[in-house]
Amino acid sequence: MPDDTTTLAIRHKPVGVIDIGSNSVRLVVYSGVMRTPIPIYNEKAICALGRDLESKGKLNPDGIEKALDTLVRFKALARSMGLERVDVLGTAAVRDASDGPDFVTRVKEQTGLSIEVLSGKQEARRSALGVLCGIPRADGMVADLGGGSLELVDVRSGKFEHHATLPLGTLRLAEAASEGFAQVAINDYIDEQTWIPGVQGRAVYAVGGAWRALARVCIAHMNYPLHVLDNFTLTRQQAVSLCGLIAHLGPQTLGKIRGLDKSRLSTLPLAVMILERLLEIGQPDTLVFSIYGMREGQFYRDLPDQLKVKDPLISAAEELCRSAGRDPRSGHETFAWLSPLFPKETEAQAKLRLAACLLRDVCWSEHPDYRAEQAFLRVLRLPFMGLEHEDRAGLALALFYRYRTDDTTPTIDQAHDMLDQERIDRVHTVGLGLRLAYALTGGTPGLIGKTKLEMGDADVALSLPEMEPVFASGSYPKRLSRLASHLGRSHRIERI
Repeated sequence: MPDDTTTLAIRHKPVGVIDIGSNSVRLVVYSGVMRTPIPIYNEKAICALGRDLESKGKLNPDGIEKALDTLVRFKALARSMGLERVDVLGTAAVRDASDGPDFVTRVKEQTGLSIEVLSGKQEARRSALGVLCGIPRADGMVADLGGGSLELVDVRSGKFEHHATLPLGTLRLAEAASEGFAQVAINDYIDEQTWIPGVQGRAVYAVGGAWRALARVCIAHMNYPLHVLDNFTLTRQQAVSLCGLIAHLGPQTLGKIRGLDKSRLSTLPLAVMILERLLEIGQPDTLVFSIYGMREGQFYRDLPDQLKVKDPLISAAEELCRSAGRDPRSGHETFAWLSPLFPKETEAQAKLRLAACLLRDVCWSEHPDYRAEQAFLRVLRLPFMGLEHEDRAGLALALFYRYRTDDTTPTIDQAHDMLDQERIDRVHTVGLGLRLAYALTGGTPGLIGKTKLEMGDADVALSLPEMEPVFASGSYPKRLSRLASHLGRSHRIERI
């Protein structure tokens, strides 16, 4: 569907968020104010502002100078990129340090940037908003683990209930004392939150770099087929078992894991200890890792209301369709045209099929010999917000079948391994339907609606207007035959 005037006016103005944390200072630039935050630039500097905060109560002097130099650079980058807006957020280290206000003043004087120092409650809610940005129906506890604090928020039906900010950041715990003391502190602070048992039977959403590192270790240890962190989901039993195993892995073994930030190795055992206690007390059904947190929550909080209500997956698919030089209207029209083939689909299945229709031409510029594999891999790995891994695999496979009719390539084995046969058959139908639609219209809006596709008990019928020259010839009979054969039916073409 076409955008409204407001969306068109604001969509392509990039915005930025600077996150001043206990360990790092990070700038993320998003491509524009749209429903799904698409990062186009991400830079992190390790400044360790919160080092020795627990023992001295002040910011690390060396870290202050590094942070100031970094913020001068980020301000210049933001100006060069022509950002519409830059939000600068200070979290636990700046909030808790006795000289935090002095640091805020120095930043303003030397860079012109105004830091919004978030309270614990504000930081917790930003993290929860980041999860809701990608998973609007999230139900459970958001747990954001940083260097200086652990933020916990109970989320139900898009609303916040209980929340807590605990001094259990990994840097803070690492500096405090021995591992035994850390375990006591973790137990004491978490056990005080009497609302955490209300998470039973729901989900824990793990946010933050320490737990992203833990997710990488789990994926490697499980030999999991999809190396995508967002929405990587474990049952509680799986998570408890893996935490127990990981706790006994040495730094040498952990250091061999692909993509694992070596700076996380020393604090990973603390992250495991915190997670184990949350799982023990909360008794959730699932553990869901999210790559979206406070920065995306800041982005989502400031979205216009007409964008917040949009579905994140469909919005992202529409934007990718536009960026590929295609019109999203054609995807919506194709979705409606194919609907007779899917009379009993659920709302969730329909949404994924619509996403496939919108994404069907995003790889049109790739070399024809590699187009199917490139479409598959791109969709499999794209940062779609909140997309479950099985759904991601099915969507990628549908795009593969949009370009190829066979499944002989080893490239797609990882997707097949994640899906049952019924689902593979369904996405194969989607892909073959997209091939047929493209053969009829070339992706041009306004044409597919002149034809009609129907499925009966014995055949699949395609009705075409007799006097429309665009349908006088083409490859569509062959593609209709393949689609009907896949569905176990004959085919026929009618001229009306």
